[in-house]
Amino acid sequence: MKDTSSTSSAVSLPDAQTRILDAAEAIVHSRGVSGLTLEAAARDAGVSKGGLLYHFASKEALLDALLRRLAGFFEQEYLGCVAAQPEGAGRIARAMLEWGFGQGEFACNERHDRAAAVFLAAFHHDPALLDPIRQVIARMRADIAADGLPPGHGDAITAAGDGMFMARIFRLYTPSEAERQAMRIALQRLLEFPR
Repeated sequence: MKDTSSTSSAVSLPDAQTRILDAAEAIVHSRGVSGLTLEAAARDAGVSKGGLLYHFASKEALLDALLRRLAGFFEQEYLGCVAAQPEGAGRIARAMLEWGFGQGEFACNERHDRAAAVFLAAFHHDPALLDPIRQVIARMRADIAADGLPPGHGDAITAAGDGMFMARIFRLYTPSEAERQAMRIALQRLLEFPR
């Protein structure tokens, strides 16, 4: 009789495709798109080049899959942030405020930094690669437009969050916690309007 006790308690490793995408993301984050080669991604993912080519036939196919995965990541984060807000007018804008200025599970983190590096590198390589991200942003903008706030209020909150994100990824400035809270309070006023 075969002993299966060790396999049932073993931690499962990510599949090859996930390992390849993780490796590609890390390479682009640390070295840019020019540092991403199929050989480097295969080596860092622990697969053969043939194994990588089975999943991704070219560097462009790998980058496309990477951007689609990141678009899915941002869409899931966005939906999670919206779901955490009470229903009613301003729900989307409140979610965007939390996403851009919050301290909780949706606050900027290392994954956002890696994603931003991939976005910038992909844009430099081929701007069309960002089309999946553009689709997610178009959905967010449509949701903001239908959020029940006066025109411009939700857009201003979203643009402020985008600005904070850009300041972080380009290391332009780092606001103090007091400054972040003051900005958040100012933006929350856009959610307070006569009904």
